[in-house]
Amino acid sequence: MATSMGCLVLLCLVSPLLLASAVHGHPWGGLFPRFYDHSCPKAKEIVQSIVAQAVAKETRMAASLVRLHFHDCFVKGCDASVLLDNSSSIVSEKGSNPNRNSLRGFEVVDQIKAALEAACPGTVSCADILALAARDSTVLVGGPYWDVPLGRRDSLGASIQGSNNDIPAPNNTLPTIITKFKRQGLNVVDVVALSGGHTIGMSRCTSFRQRLYNQTGNGMAGSTLDVSYAAQLEAGVPPLWRRQ
Repeated sequence: MATSMGCLVLLCLVSPLLLASAVHGHPWGGLFPRFYDHSCPKAKEIVQSIVAQAVAKETRMAASLVRLHFHDCFVKGCDASVLLDNSSSIVSEKGSNPNRNSLRGFEVVDQIKAALEAACPGTVSCADILALAARDSTVLVGGPYWDVPLGRRDSLGASIQGSNNDIPAPNNTLPTIITKFKRQGLNVVDVVALSGGHTIGMSRCTSFRQRLYNQTGNGMAGSTLDVSYAAQLEAGVPPLWRRQ
């Protein structure tokens, strides 16, 4: 896709800028919110405008863009590796179990990238686009605003193994999820905060059918699941045998 190829050329362009920012002692490990103030002053405005249009058209897109950023950051860091397509040297993360046929929002990223290239070619990284789009999506659906540190570099490689192993799965236990977060330098507070991101968007039945009907292989719901809540979920999520 256009996003994948467009992001690759930015690595050499952004690297010197990141090095300069680190030398001058900027916070956030060399990243800072005003990174593009001179090189692409309308970057944030362009991203916000296109995200707003996408969310106005489909509210669910806000959750999709947040999830896209999360699935990027949990594998090799926030480097836009999730956008890369298959090639002779790359096995795309798009084909991993957490992402296959479920990750959305690529067309919005493409639209943002095209607009930014028209305004300031070869300047804004795709990793920064994902970070800004996630923040703007959150704000548009009533969530908090935060300053996004900018100046990320885009990856030249992907890790489908990392995507399969590092991204929390719907049936992971809490200790497993906490462990996966710790690998990223995150704590239990982060687990709660990021889990709260699931209060928007839509979930697929395949993500929690096991917990409703066969959590431990005994054909029953998980023992820690509230009975009344389980009944509500079962009304909208039929077991596989009932669908056949």
